[in-house]
Amino acid sequence: RCPAASPQALEDHYSPSRWSPRLDRDTIIDAHLAVMAAGTERARASGQTLLHVPYGDGDGEKLDIYFPTEPSETFPALVYIHGGYWQCMSKDDSGFAAPPLVSQGVAVVAVGYDIAPKGHMDTMVLQVRRSLAFLVEQYPRIRGIYLCGHSAGAHLAAMVLSTDWTEFPVVPDIKGAVLVSGLYDLEPILHTYVNDALNMSREVAQRNSPMSLVPPAAPAACEVLVAVAQHDSPEFRRQSQEYSQALRAAGWSVSLLDLAGVDHFDVIERLSEDSYVLTQVGRRAVPGQ
Repeated sequence: RCPAASPQALEDHYSPSRWSPRLDRDTIIDAHLAVMAAGTERARASGQTLLHVPYGDGDGEKLDIYFPTEPSETFPALVYIHGGYWQCMSKDDSGFAAPPLVSQGVAVVAVGYDIAPKGHMDTMVLQVRRSLAFLVEQYPRIRGIYLCGHSAGAHLAAMVLSTDWTEFPVVPDIKGAVLVSGLYDLEPILHTYVNDALNMSREVAQRNSPMSLVPPAAPAACEVLVAVAQHDSPEFRRQSQEYSQALRAAGWSVSLLDLAGVDHFDVIERLSEDSYVLTQVGRRAVPGQ
């Protein structure tokens, strides 16, 4: 499936920091972490927040909730799932997108999960699913959930779309999903440095690959936006295209958005900006906007 012929080429294709024209690979990740942390600090300082809300007993099983500035009786929630190749970053850097949304009546929820090596891929997928069930049960004023995930977080959000909710006490009303620069087939990364911490077997990779788990669209299935950056690697771009095609073939309402002039990192950083196209998409969550 992967056009990369040699092990080194495969490593390159799954190393997002090698593909940015803005910064070299040694500085871009540090710069990205700094932008996300600063944006989250601003969000926490300016709004009504509930931080470190436990949705389970595990250390990583906590949510940060950024409430709308002027909440109505009921309000939609954008649930953000962070990236970091399932082994770095946290919900504590994940509130950066809140200000433009809470000002428009949308709650923003940043999901924590146990990253590798402590967290196993099966565990992370289950944690994100459980966090949504918890939200629905604990916060009945939330009406309509919109998922947004970046990179590894887009993978986890896509796994949510394949959930059999009969195994859970409630069914979240997921109205939309914005999947940004994600991975939807985990098998190629078995052969890269990414798997050093994850320690996935082929079976684990297969059962956690959204590409092969697309369910037939339900009558009221949510709308899915698959977004990819111009300066994402060819493999990230291929995976986004193929996953959107798989959703469409199964009857889902899906759009593929190829974002010009951004790389794997600023494609999500710019969600803190009012005028950014993905921020505008998020705002459509608000009835009447």
